[in-house]
Amino acid sequence: MARSNNDDMLMEDELAAAFLDEASDEAETKSVAVDDAQAEEVEEWDEPEDFPGQLAVDVYETADKLVVKARTAGISKNDLDVTISDNILTISGILSGGEDEQTTRWHIQECYWGEFSRTIALPVQVREDEGTVKAELKDGVLTITFEKEKVEAPIKINVQ
Repeated sequence: MARSNNDDMLMEDELAAAFLDEASDEAETKSVAVDDAQAEEVEEWDEPEDFPGQLAVDVYETADKLVVKARTAGISKNDLDVTISDNILTISGILSGGEDEQTTRWHIQECYWGEFSRTIALPVQVREDEGTVKAELKDGVLTITFEKEKVEAPIKINVQ
């Protein structure tokens, strides 16, 4: 079905009305007409309460180290939990401070507040001894440095 410019304008107006409609703040779902033959329901976005937020990380290596960096601005050391087991790193914690009981209406809410967790299978073998892993929280960045496990060169086996 071909659309005319008027159809496109109507669709844009309907989408804007669906997402900016202040009269239906309490509505659980909103309907947006896609075309004359079909309508699509758009639910208001709510993050499930039992799903922890994700933590963005950078992972890189040097000649003898593996480094994991994560932006953790606003998180205290006491609210962080960092574990390693079988080359699986887990960083979790709680980011508090976004709640205000006097709030009557949000206008923009882009910051994540609450529990977060990230589990990463490390790409190289690392030493997991207590003295070989270093974790530092500085200026809102968590840096975890691992010593890479020395892997012996593979031995060539001659086939006879």
